[in-house]
Amino acid sequence: MNMLVDTHAMLWFAAGDDRLSPTARATIEDPETTTYISVASWWEIAIKCSVNKLQLDLPLEKFMAHRIDEGFRVLTIDTQHLPALTTLPFHHRDPFDRLIICQAMAEDMPVCTGDSHFAGYEIRLVW
Repeated sequence: MNMLVDTHAMLWFAAGDDRLSPTARATIEDPETTTYISVASWWEIAIKCSVNKLQLDLPLEKFMAHRIDEGFRVLTIDTQHLPALTTLPFHHRDPFDRLIICQAMAEDMPVCTGDSHFAGYEIRLVW
């Protein structure tokens, strides 16, 4: 299965944080799961680091490299991901999450997230 991992879920996975559900952790660790991190997540993390809302234990480049070494793949933003943004209901207003939702729709992937706002969209969730 291919699965798109939301920003907070990836951060919690990397930190070994107990806020990541056992199901989410097991699915990420499952060798049958191909896990993706959206470029939108990397962008969000970079912005949060730059305004001191997030501190990583490594420089961003090394943090990203470690996630790739763990098997995460990067989902780039493609033009096919964008049209749904024009009609996506505003259950969620966060622009990064809205793009992740549209990517999941276009790629037909579930999203690993504990964010309750995602439930308002027609996507599969893993948590």
